[in-house]
Amino acid sequence: MKKKKITPLLGQVLQKIAPRIGAKVVMEPEWNIVGQIIFKSGRKRYFRYSSLDINRLGSSEIAKDKDYANFFMKRMGYPTIPGSKTFFSDRWANAIGALERKIGDAYRYAKKLGFPVIVKPNSGSQGIGVSLVHSKREFYRAMRFVFERDRVGLVQKVVSGKDYRLVVIDKKVISAYERVALNVIGDGKSTVLALLQKKQRNFIASSRDTQIKTNDRESSKN
Repeated sequence: MKKKKITPLLGQVLQKIAPRIGAKVVMEPEWNIVGQIIFKSGRKRYFRYSSLDINRLGSSEIAKDKDYANFFMKRMGYPTIPGSKTFFSDRWANAIGALERKIGDAYRYAKKLGFPVIVKPNSGSQGIGVSLVHSKREFYRAMRFVFERDRVGLVQKVVSGKDYRLVVIDKKVISAYERVALNVIGDGKSTVLALLQKKQRNFIASSRDTQIKTNDRESSKN
């Protein structure tokens, strides 16, 4: 069964009228539902289904989708994570006719990349559902966790390096900071839970609003 492709009316209309104003429309080729409009001035605007880039709605919709964002970033010359591929929950794979992109196929792809790999939901933020997995058991647990929250999951190679968060307004970087993973240093007698609780108290004392989930499944493995 072939994947079902839906070409939105907005994309068809934009592709027809763009040449009249010297613009170009680039469609993401696999699913053909999101696109980029490139004007003569070099300005870029985006759309997804019928969401046009009015007040940045189109680009916001694409930014929420890691796979689509990866496509356009790569096309514009930005470094992206190699070997990134999407897979689907059984229900969604059946609905769109992508029967070769289910969880079992995702595991075989992960083995091809070589463990460890990163598993994450295609949408979402704040690192929720992102897992570094080293084995078949960890992989299936992580993917099932993803599919409880998203119908699309990503399998990616591990890329080492520092993690920065940037805030840009009107083409100016107004904030930049390095993200450091939650960590504790043992004292030879306290449990990991006790060390996390101590760190939470220190956060509160310093007026930080960070909330440590001591029952988080990743923390509980340590």
